[in-house]
Amino acid sequence: MSILTQPRVAPTAPTEIAPVINPRIMDLGDCRWRLPVLKLAARLAATVVQRDRDGGSAQAEKQLFRESGLLRLSVPVALEGEGASWPEIYRITRYLAAVDSSLAHLFAFHHLQLATIQLFGDIRQQRQWLGATVTQDWFWGNATNGRDTQLQLVPQDGHYQLLGSKSFCSGALGADALVVSVPRTFGSQERVFLVVPAQRDGLLVNDDWDGFGQRQTDSGTVHFEGVFVDPGELLEQGLNSPRATLRTCVSQLILVQIYLGNAAGALNGALAYIQERARSWTGATADRPTEDAFIQLRLGGLWARLEAATLLAERAAKALQALLELPEPTPEQRGQLAVWIAEAKLSAARVALDITSEVFETMGARATSSRFGFDRFWRNVRVHTLHDPLDNKQKEIGRWLLTGEYPVASNYS
Repeated sequence: MSILTQPRVAPTAPTEIAPVINPRIMDLGDCRWRLPVLKLAARLAATVVQRDRDGGSAQAEKQLFRESGLLRLSVPVALEGEGASWPEIYRITRYLAAVDSSLAHLFAFHHLQLATIQLFGDIRQQRQWLGATVTQDWFWGNATNGRDTQLQLVPQDGHYQLLGSKSFCSGALGADALVVSVPRTFGSQERVFLVVPAQRDGLLVNDDWDGFGQRQTDSGTVHFEGVFVDPGELLEQGLNSPRATLRTCVSQLILVQIYLGNAAGALNGALAYIQERARSWTGATADRPTEDAFIQLRLGGLWARLEAATLLAERAAKALQALLELPEPTPEQRGQLAVWIAEAKLSAARVALDITSEVFETMGARATSSRFGFDRFWRNVRVHTLHDPLDNKQKEIGRWLLTGEYPVASNYS
């Protein structure tokens, strides 16, 4: 039974569920899905430190997402989904990332695959695949690494076969279906997206992800050994149109939410630790750490930077939603959005790396004990900010300032 109750109505009434994130750090406010998000966050928070230490695949926690009803947020109301906007999905992702960055990553990437179907699928395909998500609580994974070109789509007797492999396939292990990208022909720069049910013969998902952060994102390698693909499973609607390139914008802003969520989670942990466990250092300006001017000074500076980065992310998310609602955005509109996303990503990544490291200066040496797991926030951000080079984002911003030239639409901009 889903715990998502009375969707698309007035804001959720107050409940007895206590938020696991200090409301001064992050608050869901009048989010329509406040209750299921708080319940899910509480369940994830109870085990996240141990699970991060153990690594592996969090299949039991993925089942909690299925039961929550949150997997159908981005499915349109016309297809019996919740019809949530991307700014709403991003805020939920950010909140969950402050608790459990890996599972927030899987949640957001699930919705990225649903966005791919909506951007590239025809009406029949949307009804089929989004409908299954609603009726069967499907969790989607991906095999879409644009830099990995080892996979081939081979025509054979009126259908296709997939031969080869893809790496960094977040969410693939235990998924119900995958969105896959592959060059249309061998050696081609043009790629096509397609849908593959996860139980299909010849599909092998390896549990070989061993990054020191984002440890439960199931981002291993997927092998395709002659996997059957029906022509109707290719998503070919609106290829190469400005609107289709918005998929990259959706995915880049997902990364931003993961950075911001980890930064907020680190600050949240620091506040609780300082209030409950920290001891004043010799020479402190006050007996109580919460009244120490040096601690207040450092936290105040970090918080102001996080707030600024969050506002940039909100601006970009609002602009993205506006373009998604247009029949066809102009190249100029898409270009301005790309600049705003680059600004948000650069700002969020830098401040998240700083916050997740510098909070230890406010807590002291005892906070480095592994039982608290505060190091996971930095490890998660350090791994995730290497997805594509931040220097490229900074260079694109500078080029736009100097020449007015927008970032070129690609798999990463």
